[in-house]
Amino acid sequence: MRQHSHAAWRGIVDLLTPPKCIDCGTSVTQGAGLCAACWLKLHHISEPVCDALGTPFEYDVGDGTLSAEAIANPPNWNRSRAAVAFDDNSKTLVHALKYNDRHEAGLAMARMMLAAGHRLLAEADVIVPVPLHRMRLWQRRFNQSAILAREIALASGKTVVLDGMERGKSTRTQVGLDAEARRKNVKGAFSVPVEKLPVIAGKRVLLIDDVRTTGATANACAAALIKAGSQQVDLLTFALVLEPAHLHIEA
Repeated sequence: MRQHSHAAWRGIVDLLTPPKCIDCGTSVTQGAGLCAACWLKLHHISEPVCDALGTPFEYDVGDGTLSAEAIANPPNWNRSRAAVAFDDNSKTLVHALKYNDRHEAGLAMARMMLAAGHRLLAEADVIVPVPLHRMRLWQRRFNQSAILAREIALASGKTVVLDGMERGKSTRTQVGLDAEARRKNVKGAFSVPVEKLPVIAGKRVLLIDDVRTTGATANACAAALIKAGSQQVDLLTFALVLEPAHLHIEA
């Protein structure tokens, strides 16, 4: 019922306001979408990929294969997927949602995430977004990861727990920090509220975020979910920074 109501509302909006490409403004057939040219500019990540890190392989080495990086430095989560690589083109969508309050960008991002993470989503019991600290949430007025999680849940029919985690420590922004500084910055910052333990413990959780750079934030979140008794934690993001050493980018 929620899915049908959501689709009907989107149809009414498209009828009243002819849809435009989120990036360039060209007319498109579906609201909250991209034109063909802007779609093709994105670096879509498709199989084969490392099962744990979601980084692309040059050739198919079989399902469940791990990259050398994943073997040397295994993440706290089990599997990870991302829809696109983070670059100047995907950054336009990320910033449209995150900083410019354009929630239609979140719908477009969520659609791409649904395709990229269909295997993870099929096995998930519950969807949980990476949380913002209450002060950051007050300043921004919304959590971009929660918007993505909600749209993915609406489209898939999966259960979403928007407040399944909390960020108890107000950390500095991760932009500009190297991998080790990012890890220290978010260490111990996340937890599962006591009242949410029954919906997390024993469940297969799909963690949602907009961009993964070094994985420090997702690792800290996964550790908190595992501590709370999650059976499994998978990670789905819109964009993945393929060269995290280049941290001057504003994710």
